[in-house]
Amino acid sequence: MSFSTDKIKIERIKTDFLIIGAGAAGCFAAYEARKLNPDIDIVILEKAHIDRSGCLAAGINAINAYINAGQSPESFLEYVKKDSMDLIREDLVYSIAKEVNHAVDLLEEWGLPIPKDENGERYARGRGSIIVQGERIKPIIAQAVKSTKAKVLNRVVVTNLIKKGNKILGAYGFGVRDGKFYIVEAKATLVATGGAGGIYKPNNEGNARHKIWYSPFNTGAGYAIGIRAGAEMTTFEMRYVSMRIKDLMAPTGAVAQGVKAQQVNALGERYLEDRYGDLGGRQMPTSARLLATLQENAEGRGPCYLDTTHLTKEQAERLKAYYLHMTPGLTLYWSVKSTSPKNDPPEIVGTEPYIVGGHAQAGYWIDINRKATLENLYAAGDVAGGAPKKYVSGSGVEGMIAARDINSKLGSLNHEEINDHEIKEEMHRVFNHMNKESISILPDELELRMQKIMDDYAGGISSGYVLNEQKLSKARKYIKHLKEDSKYLYGNNLHELMKCHEVIDRLDVATVLIEHLSYRKETRWPIYQSRGDYPNRDDKNWLKFVNSVYDNKSGEVKIVERECKPVSLLATK
Repeated sequence: MSFSTDKIKIERIKTDFLIIGAGAAGCFAAYEARKLNPDIDIVILEKAHIDRSGCLAAGINAINAYINAGQSPESFLEYVKKDSMDLIREDLVYSIAKEVNHAVDLLEEWGLPIPKDENGERYARGRGSIIVQGERIKPIIAQAVKSTKAKVLNRVVVTNLIKKGNKILGAYGFGVRDGKFYIVEAKATLVATGGAGGIYKPNNEGNARHKIWYSPFNTGAGYAIGIRAGAEMTTFEMRYVSMRIKDLMAPTGAVAQGVKAQQVNALGERYLEDRYGDLGGRQMPTSARLLATLQENAEGRGPCYLDTTHLTKEQAERLKAYYLHMTPGLTLYWSVKSTSPKNDPPEIVGTEPYIVGGHAQAGYWIDINRKATLENLYAAGDVAGGAPKKYVSGSGVEGMIAARDINSKLGSLNHEEINDHEIKEEMHRVFNHMNKESISILPDELELRMQKIMDDYAGGISSGYVLNEQKLSKARKYIKHLKEDSKYLYGNNLHELMKCHEVIDRLDVATVLIEHLSYRKETRWPIYQSRGDYPNRDDKNWLKFVNSVYDNKSGEVKIVERECKPVSLLATK
C-alpha cells in the first residue's frame, strides 16, 4: 500500500503563545496569559479533547498540594525535600508552595465544589491535601479556558518542535480526525503535556493492559519532542512507582488518609509501625512504604491490605462516595459483590514505573520562570523537572509562572522563517508510517516488546524494581534495536499512525531513562531507583542532579551533572 504526502492538507498557523497539552498546567497558563494581556493570541494543541483529557479526565477526590492551617510554604518545602531524600530543586518547590492555595481558589471560583465545615474551612484530608468533589474538574477547567477565547485544536498529535539553531519556533503535528499536517509558528512555546506511561510492562495484561494508574494516553510526547530538540532533561532516574489497589489500580489516598486506614499484612499486623519503625513508621518516605510492603510479601506475610475493617457503616459509605469522584470501579466492585470496605479490605500492590515530574521529578531542566535550556521554550506540570509532589494545584502554578514570564518578554519576541525543506522532512517522517513495506510492524507489537525489555532489564515489576549495570546494559542494547525497528512501524489509519508515534516517543524516553539509571551509582529513592549493585545512599558523591542532552543525529545521550542548591543560597544570588 502506497501513501503520498501530496494528499495531505497543510494548515499553517501563527500565534504569540503556543501551549502543547491542555491539562492543568496548560489551562492555567492560558487563563493567566489572557488575564495579563487581553490581546495575546494563544493556540492550544491537545491530543485528546480539552473537556476530558489527561490525568484529570476521570476526576479527582482531593487536591494533594495545599497549605492547610498550621502549615506554610516553608513546611511544604521541608516535607517535599525529606520525602525526596534531600535532592530537589528547592527554588522550584518553594515557588509552587507560595501559590498552591491561589490555584485552588481559582478552581473554586471556576466552579469546583470544595466541601467546607461549619466554620467555612476546607476539609483537610492529610497534612497537605483537601477533599474536593472533583468528578467534573476537567470540564470545569476547560470551560475557564474557553472563556478566554484561546484557540483550542483538539485531536492534534504534536510530533516535534520547530527548531532553528538554539531557538524554538513552534511545533509540528497532525490531526487524528482531519488528517491535516499542522505547522504552528509561535513566539513562545510551553510544553505542558503529561509524563510517560506504558514504557514498562503493566500489572494487568491482555485486554486489561491499559488499566494502569497513570493516564494511558500520556505516552511521553512532551518529553520526546524536547529530547529530540536537544533540551536538557533532569532526574529521569527518579521513576515513580505508586502503591495502588490491586487489579483496579485505584488510588489509595482516600483510604489511607480519608478514613485513616493502616497498612496491614495477611496476619493483621500493622507492619509499618511493628517492623519498620526505624524508617519513620507512617511518616517514612512514600517509596519506603511500598518497599516495606514488598518485603512483607517476600518474607511470606502477604498479601497486604489497607485495613478498613474498623470502619463504621457511615465511614464505609463515605469511602464509597470518595471513589465515585475519581475511580468508581472500586465502588462498583463492592456493590456488585454485595460487600463493603468493612468486610472486604482492599489489597495493595505496586504499579509499574512511570516517568512523571508531578509526583516524582523527571523532566525538563528549567529556571525559576519555567524556561527550558532552549530559547523561547518553557515547561510546566508533569514534564517540568526538579519539583516533585506538585500534583494538580502545583502544575497550575507552574503554568501561571511560565505565562507571566512569556507575557513580560512577548514584545521582544518575533516570528522567524521556517525552512521549507525541514517542513517536508517532518511531513515525510510523520506520514511515512502509513506506507506498508515488505516488513511492517504494528505499534501494539513493538509496544509489547519494549515493555518486556524494560520490565526484564530496567527494573520493572518482575525484578522487584531492582536495577544493576549488567541488566541495564542489555536494556540499552535491546531498546536500540527496537529504535532501529521502529522505522518499519505501520499504521493503516490516522489512529494507528498516532499509536506509531506514541511508541517512537516512548522509545526515545526509554533511551534517556536507561542512561540516567545507569549513571547514578547509588540507591537514593528505594523502589523508584533501587540499584542492587549500589544498594546504599551516598550523599557525599551523589547529592547532585543527573541531567542529559540527547543528540538526535548520533543517538548519543550526554550526561551533565548539576549542583543541588538550597533556597537560602539561591535567595542571595
